[in-house]
Amino acid sequence: MTDRWARAEEHFRQREADRRYRRDEKAWADDRRRRAATKTPEPDRWANYDDDTNVIPRYTDDDDPLYDGPGRYDDEDFGAASDFDDDFDEPEQPEPPQRKPVRTATRTSARTATRATRRAKPDRPAKSPRGRRSSRAASRKAAERKKRRRSMWIIGAVLTVLLVGAAGFAIKKFAESFGPPADYAGPGGPLVVVQVHPGDTASQIADSMLEKDVVKSSSAFYQAAMRNSAMTSVQPGYYAIPSKSPAADAVTTLVGKGSRVGNLVVAEGRLLHDQHDVKTGSTTEGLYTKISAASCVGMATQQKCVSAQDLAAAAASTDLAALGVPAWAMESVRAAPDRSRQLDGLLAAGTWDFDPSGTPQQILRQLITQSAAGYEATGLLQSGAQTNLTPYQTLIAASLVEREASPGDRAKVARVILNRLAVDQPLQFDSTVNYGLDTTELATTDDDRETKTPWNTYAMSGLPANPIAAPSLDSLRAMEKPEPGDWLYFVTVDAKGTTMFTASYSEHLRNIRIAQQSGILDSGR
Repeated sequence: MTDRWARAEEHFRQREADRRYRRDEKAWADDRRRRAATKTPEPDRWANYDDDTNVIPRYTDDDDPLYDGPGRYDDEDFGAASDFDDDFDEPEQPEPPQRKPVRTATRTSARTATRATRRAKPDRPAKSPRGRRSSRAASRKAAERKKRRRSMWIIGAVLTVLLVGAAGFAIKKFAESFGPPADYAGPGGPLVVVQVHPGDTASQIADSMLEKDVVKSSSAFYQAAMRNSAMTSVQPGYYAIPSKSPAADAVTTLVGKGSRVGNLVVAEGRLLHDQHDVKTGSTTEGLYTKISAASCVGMATQQKCVSAQDLAAAAASTDLAALGVPAWAMESVRAAPDRSRQLDGLLAAGTWDFDPSGTPQQILRQLITQSAAGYEATGLLQSGAQTNLTPYQTLIAASLVEREASPGDRAKVARVILNRLAVDQPLQFDSTVNYGLDTTELATTDDDRETKTPWNTYAMSGLPANPIAAPSLDSLRAMEKPEPGDWLYFVTVDAKGTTMFTASYSEHLRNIRIAQQSGILDSGR
């Protein structure tokens, strides 16, 4: 019986070991392959188990003379039990490890044990490092979900505000569509200057009108503009419109004649100051006079203008940056010998718009800034690589071309200038003599040519101290890219503007005699 119990105990241990330390499928597969290769059969654990009974005998604790209490047996009594020795002649087996016997004495004992097992709570195993990492990861994910929910609430709140605002605006527009837009009853108030930018639509012009308080609502102006076909002819610029006007009246004033202000046309070759012709006595208005006339806003006694005197005073300022003088001209303008002429040439020929409600300094700055941008667009800043002139020197030479050449001869006159500068030969241009005179004519006297001034090229070599006129962009381009040639002399021989060019001084003298015969060089003094 002892042997049977020992084998049963060994089989129990093996089964428990297989259950607790179960090998994976790969281990079982490797074991099967190894046994197949060595042709070793699967061991039968019960092959040597000689059991002449079908069931294990049922016993109770009270009937077991060797049982001293739960989980304890008396070693001496167990070894001296004659009942076991009489039944088995095999050698004594080592004592199996102590274990708590299975109690199957009575139904009451089994039920009590079952209830005790159910009430007993297993010890909670300690968390492994992997479990702690999983816990931290779960905490992070929970925090991220909370953050996402908070962000979604914020986004939802913002979208709600936007939707409510859009709905309110739509409701307002919808309500306004059932009635006329707000409008002034009139009559209009004082004039205000409104700018129409290039590319402005009727809606954008309406917004500008509302900003200047010309109309009470942009909708009123827009509807009036849509009913006036002349709105398509409105040009970019500045317009004087009465404030607090009915929308229809504001549109009518805008498209009508006389409302545009601050529009300046600078003729080619114009000077800053007025000049008087010797023969006719007529006056050629300078740029200060032209700007003053373009700055007038209003009619009759209510008209307001910037005077030519105020403009001339502002132009003589030493604060060149406030006047808008470009960086490439700053040094030369600062060294100008006559402050009243220091801005000559910096106002380019062309059509310009300026705000007439500004100060004299602001008006000049606006015009000079626009002119400098136009000059630079021709390639002025890069032209020195071919002509060896600075940008300001190129501007001076272009003003000479403007005063001396007819439109078809600009590039040739530019070449004469460069050829003479290259050999240090005086330019001897009559236009540089006339620049310093109050009364001028095409021809000049010997006394005028001999008078030394910072601009008289008969009395000195090189270029004048500053531009002598407002050059056109065509003259500037001719100076930047002169026509190839070896000419050193030219003279206009008739009133039509015919000009003869030559590299020979003797031939030039013959051309001068032709000009004298035509009377073009006769002086009125």
